Amino acid sequence: MNVQLGPQGAGSFAPNATVTCSYYQETFAGTTPKFGCALPDANRIKVRYGRDNNEIFAGVAATRLLWALGFGADVLYPVHVICHGCPNALEGDRTADGSTGFEYAAIERKMRGREMDAPSVGAGWAWSELDLVEQRAGGAPLAHRDALKLLAVMLQHTDNKAEQQKLLCVDEETPKHELGKCPATFMMIHDLGLTFGTATLTNNADRSSANLREWSRTPIWKDEAHCIGNLPPSQSGTLNNPFISEAGRSFLSDLLAQLTDTQIQDLFLAARFGEKPGLNGESGGGVTEWATAFKGKREEIAAARCF
Repeated sequence: MNVQLGPQGAGSFAPNATVTCSYYQETFAGTTPKFGCALPDANRIKVRYGRDNNEIFAGVAATRLLWALGFGADVLYPVHVICHGCPNALEGDRTADGSTGFEYAAIERKMRGREMDAPSVGAGWAWSELDLVEQRAGGAPLAHRDALKLLAVMLQHTDNKAEQQKLLCVDEETPKHELGKCPATFMMIHDLGLTFGTATLTNNADRSSANLREWSRTPIWKDEAHCIGNLPPSQSGTLNNPFISEAGRSFLSDLLAQLTDTQIQDLFLAARFGEKPGLNGESGGGVTEWATAFKGKREEIAAARCF
């Protein structure tokens, strides 16, 4: 897997490509800076922006990691954006021709599939629902489900409310009005902006997103002897210090062990972590420091036994 390039094909962007688009008005959920923009081919995209927006950096790295390991994710491509018609309120860099430049931006591309939801319960799925998946009926085995929980712990995926996860129908033949009968479904994490920090009660972006100091000192295990993952609850969360089976620990450990040093470096290089400012004028940490912290967490997972 080329972690620096990320998924390639229709709709992909090269790392740090300059993308020109035209602003259009659309309201997006969430509180982080983002806007709608139309490409020259009329394809509409969602742009997240701002060097002080930690979720750009964390989201790129986290989605690349899930994609590389096989868990699936929407993809964020790190780009530079030139926006025609963007309002002054977006606070980009005005150019001579009146357009607006955003040096630090990320464009989202959704994972293949159609989102499923139930009007009675809304979109997404709570983490407790992973335990309802039945392997004998064709669902994912315990090893895969617990590995995903442990990966959420490793990333400190603090804002894990139901709408941050998606259930997709990945069967293209199922009619739109019959998605409830879809024979091929996929559970995925949708929003990974608040990762690579430490879980906080209020999902504080300064501490919970792309914070090397917090992430590097947050242990994987709350109780290693009993394989309880260290992910304290947030006000919006549905995953709380999960128990991890040996099958799940071993499965994730085997996946992580396959990542080369170059791939781990590329994970943070692609996400431009070395360019991210820290708090109070401090450094946000270089790529090598982030890679070292990552390998430390990988070793914590590898060293444990969940019998």
